Order: sequence, then structure tokens, then C-alpha cells
Amino acid sequence: MKITARRSWGTFLRALPTSVCCALLLIPAAVRAQQPAGAGTGKTSLPDSPQPKPQGQMSAPEAAAAFFIGYATNRSFVFPDIATTPTRITPASKFKLFVNESISPAYVLMAASSAAVSQARDVPSAYGQGWDAYGGRFGSSLARGSSNAFFATFVFASVFHEDPRFFPQSHPTLWGSVKYSARRLVVTRKDSGTEGVNTSGLLGPFAAETLANVYLPVSEQTGAKTLERVGYDFAWRFAGNMFKNYWPTIFRSMGLQNLKVIPPPVAPTDHQNGPPAF
Repeated sequence: MKITARRSWGTFLRALPTSVCCALLLIPAAVRAQQPAGAGTGKTSLPDSPQPKPQGQMSAPEAAAAFFIGYATNRSFVFPDIATTPTRITPASKFKLFVNESISPAYVLMAASSAAVSQARDVPSAYGQGWDAYGGRFGSSLARGSSNAFFATFVFASVFHEDPRFFPQSHPTLWGSVKYSARRLVVTRKDSGTEGVNTSGLLGPFAAETLANVYLPVSEQTGAKTLERVGYDFAWRFAGNMFKNYWPTIFRSMGLQNLKVIPPPVAPTDHQNGPPAF
């Protein structure tokens, strides 16, 4: 059993490209940097959020809830690419965003889910079945996601002067959210503040999946398989956009904005395709 576990980790680590390994080395520092201000000291404020009430004015349950929810609602931790300000971000900030995406729970969960689906479908069949095979699929899925973030969030976004963050709507409706999430796949905000073609978001998956041909099984290293993976990447991104678009609304509907652990939204002029909620 121990030999199988060691093989699983060996397969997982060999599947990661150099860029991902570098990102993993930054995990401890990045996690410490993304912890809410006062983590471990009993304070409940967030560095990028309005200051909450002093803890002395909170009941014990409120203070505990604010402390826990502060971690769950920190966009730099769960959904790093949710914008909290329309202010232009620098290439250095885009690189930091790429690192945060690579280690965020949402992206790790997506890689785990994708690997589980592939395991159930037995694709690529070269991995086989069992925990060792799942480790290989999970490693390659995590590597592809990290490579996608590297190219789309940092490299191409810096080259084409685009803002890789997601700007959620203030009051999304189901159909409006579907249209908005799909539109964000091909339209993005430029560093200048205007909108334009999402070049970085469109080229990122192609670059990531082309790189994946270096470490995926030979059966996956064809043009058709590469395009198929790109299609899955866009499908996952659309689903992610839907969830991120409702992320602030979920917490407001639960009344958690009263704890002041998330910033209040700015009402858009057009609730369907208007400005961001933050």
C-alpha cells in the first residue's frame, strides 16, 4: 500500500511542469501573504476589505463567524481573480494573481473534479485505473490549470495590456448571468479601462494545452486531442464564471455583509452587462 502511494506521488510530481513546481515552492509565502489581517491574533479585518467593527463590540459568536468567513470570502484565497477594485493592476500583480490561482482551493478542487471525471471515463486510457492512475490524472490536470493561468493571467495579459480579473455583476439574474459569463470568455477589460477582445483568455488555453503535450501520454499528443482539451477548458471557465458571478450575491443573501467581511457592491447602470459589482 505504501509503495502504491509513493508511486502515486511520483506520478503526480513528474506530471507537473517547471512553472507549476516554482509556484508550489511559493505556496507557504503566498498563503501567509493572503491570510486576513490579524489571522491568529483574534482580529477579523481583511487587508482589502472595509474595516469591521472592533471585536469588543461583537458578541463571541459574531467574532468567531467573522474570523472564519473572513478566510472563506478573501478573494485572494478562494477566488483570486474576482476584482475588488477597478484600479489598473501591474504585470507584477498579474504574476501574483497567477500564483494565487495556482494554489487556491477553487482551482485545486476543479483539478480534482476534472481528474475524477477522466478517471470515470478512463481517459487517457494509458493511465489505467486505481489510485496511482488518479494521481497521474490529478497531477496533469493541476499542471494544465496552472499553465493556463500562467499564460492567460500573466504572460498574455501583460503583453496585450488586458485585465485578467473577473468583474461580477451587482444583481445577476440567471439568464443575464449565463450571457454575461459566456461574454466574458471573449470580451475582457483592458488596462485602459475600456473593453476589448479577450486575447489573453482565448490564447491561454491553446498555449497551456500545447505545453501539456510534453507530459501527457502519447495518445493525447495529437491536434484533435489538444483541441478537445481546449474545449473542456472553456467549458470549465464558463462554469467558473457563473459561480464567481454569484459569489458576492450568495453572501449578501445570507446576510453576511453585516459582518463587513466583504465590500459592498457598486450598483451598475446595466444589470445585465454593466460595470463590476466591486
